[in-house]
Amino acid sequence: MRTACFILLLSTTLYGTTVLDRVAVVAGKHVIKQSDIDRDLRVTAFLNNAPLRFTPEAKRQSAERLIDQEIIRQEITTGNYNRPSEADAVALERQIIRDRFGGSEERFRRALADYGLTEQELRQQLLWQLSVLSFIDQRFRAGVLVTDDDVRKYYEQHLAELRRQYPGNSSFEALAPKIRDALAGELANKSFEEWLQEARKNYRIEYRQGAFE
Repeated sequence: MRTACFILLLSTTLYGTTVLDRVAVVAGKHVIKQSDIDRDLRVTAFLNNAPLRFTPEAKRQSAERLIDQEIIRQEITTGNYNRPSEADAVALERQIIRDRFGGSEERFRRALADYGLTEQELRQQLLWQLSVLSFIDQRFRAGVLVTDDDVRKYYEQHLAELRRQYPGNSSFEALAPKIRDALAGELANKSFEEWLQEARKNYRIEYRQGAFE
């Protein structure tokens, strides 16, 4: 029986201890390590306010997210798209602290520690999420066309729901801009997902099964 062979990367911790970091996926020329998956699982669970899970299925889902991220990152880099700033990520972080932790820095930092995250790791993820949203807007939303008929049709089909959501003023004139914006976002996201699926076909993706145990 042939023994599976895995690439192991050496890294040095703050204390000088050498640890092994197994390669989980090779996507094109990019290597996704087990430590990348671990970090992604922690930050995703934190942002979703969900329990941490390190099951094989969760690791595989994380790997898929990281593959997509690499494809998008390459496109953003080669396409020279405008990117959000560190200040934008800080503002989003402050919003999370206000909305989820009642403005308490202590509760926020305690939650980060519970998930095994640093503030910088979280901020990097927030900056990345903002970068993806900006990329979608620039690449896909700019070409979206939502007609007046599209807006009217949506309004009539979802009138009961809209009246519950906007009890103060649910007239067509008041809600048309919101509906148009929402429909444009849906179309842009659909175009983005189609592009991403097609882009994945051009990537050589190699999974190292032992990394998902």
